Amino acid sequence: MTHKHDHKHDHSHQVNGLPQKKLIIALCLTMSFMFVEFIGGLLTNSLALISDAMHMLTDSFGLILAIMAIILGKKAADKVRTYGYERFEILAAIINAIVLFFIAFYILYEAIERIFLSKDIHTNGMLIIAIIGLFVNFGSMLVLHSEKDNSLNVKGAYLEVWADMLGSIGVIVGAIVIKFTGYQFIDSIIAIFIGFMVFPRAYSLLKEGLNIVLQGVPHGIIYDEIKNVINEEEGVKSCHDLHIWSITQNKAIMTGHIVYNENADPDKIRLSIEKKLLEKFELKHTTLQMERGEKTNHQHVCEIN
Repeated sequence: MTHKHDHKHDHSHQVNGLPQKKLIIALCLTMSFMFVEFIGGLLTNSLALISDAMHMLTDSFGLILAIMAIILGKKAADKVRTYGYERFEILAAIINAIVLFFIAFYILYEAIERIFLSKDIHTNGMLIIAIIGLFVNFGSMLVLHSEKDNSLNVKGAYLEVWADMLGSIGVIVGAIVIKFTGYQFIDSIIAIFIGFMVFPRAYSLLKEGLNIVLQGVPHGIIYDEIKNVINEEEGVKSCHDLHIWSITQNKAIMTGHIVYNENADPDKIRLSIEKKLLEKFELKHTTLQMERGEKTNHQHVCEIN
């Protein structure tokens, strides 16, 4: 029996400071306008503006968590945490998603309660602030766009800013409608709309984060396709204990036991499988244990356990 490991570590996430810098820029933009929007909401009596400001508060919290996650993720692995601290990014994303759910419920509660109240809303101020918010959110989206597929937290921040931009558009439309119709309840309707926008993206972020924490198969990788690549390799009799998971969004890991035919070359088989997994699935970290076929009773099939 041979036990071979191929550890091709990808440290690009650790050494690349670009996501962190872009998150800081987005944080500064978001927090600065958050205060403007909140004060503007109080002065104009617009619940839609206040709701959007609270939404931006959660965005700021998420951005802070994302920055902290990247900083901690750069810490080197040690004897206690042999994979390092990169998974803190995933925990931060999960916390962010949970906070988003609570904020969404609060916005909906306030909007439904206030929909029956009559408030004199200053539509001119509401419209001006919402237009400024639209440009601020669009700027943050441009900053984060190039890194959104490289980090789960950057992706979460990007989705939040994207929803904020839709919220700003909703507030603009609401201000115009109220101005020309006098229907004050539109403001609460817009607030409800902003609240409901939060749920799908919070669910998406939470689902992806939990999948990583639960060591699920990474998004974009199909278990049966990996199994087929291994079983189709010349000299492979079967495989078992095949596991695929990820430490972070872009660091997938695979381990497995490969049962090879008695006269086959295990090193040649292993290297060939690793090359195909890298080329087809970008699996850079694989650990394959090679077992001679004559010493096992495993069938010609690749099993999870």
